[in-house]
Amino acid sequence: MNTDIRTIEVRGLSKAFGGNQVLRGVDFSVSKGEVVVVMGPSGSGKTTLLRSLNFLEMPDAGTVTVCGIDVECAGSSKPSREHQKKIRAIRQRTAMVFQSFNLFPHRTALENVMEGPVSVKGLPRAQASERAMRLLTQVGLAAKANEYPGRLSGGQKQRVAIARALAMDPEVIFFDEPTSALDPALREDVLTGMRDVAKLGMTMLIVTHEVRFARDVADRVVFMDGGVVAE
Repeated sequence: MNTDIRTIEVRGLSKAFGGNQVLRGVDFSVSKGEVVVVMGPSGSGKTTLLRSLNFLEMPDAGTVTVCGIDVECAGSSKPSREHQKKIRAIRQRTAMVFQSFNLFPHRTALENVMEGPVSVKGLPRAQASERAMRLLTQVGLAAKANEYPGRLSGGQKQRVAIARALAMDPEVIFFDEPTSALDPALREDVLTGMRDVAKLGMTMLIVTHEVRFARDVADRVVFMDGGVVAE
């Protein structure tokens, strides 16, 4: 971890949905290679913060800097062409793992991991297949490469999603409660995969309720309540 280089920096970030103010001038930063866990009660703004960093939600105000790319947020649902260019650049450098897996049901585990590098980065299929197989091996799923999601457990699906995120060669991975939809036996399966990713030196920002995982893996735990960060 390099504490002198900030991969993520947020200043004065605000977001409301109708009359509900979810983020209230959040100030927050993550250093290169740091694993940060965000915890807090339901409705405290954790997921909205995460989704604002790659602009799945458009913040109303504040500044978001990710991988050296600065975006001034003005609350417009239709960002300017320059903002759109910056948002695309941030998304190309980041990846996100959702709690709902979001795998293509009619593609095998291998094909799901290959999809991004082929369609977004233009990687030749043979090269993408080799990389995808290496990543599935890394998350312990080499034997399931040709299985469809419907034949995988929830924990296995989430590990495919982690491999898919890594396939994009991101500088940062966001995790939005990746174990919340799983039973206890499968949660440990996914958490082990995330521990392995952390060992790679990846910058990770994780929203989770898993206290033991936070204690074992996180470099820092951040608490949110009422739309603000209370570290």
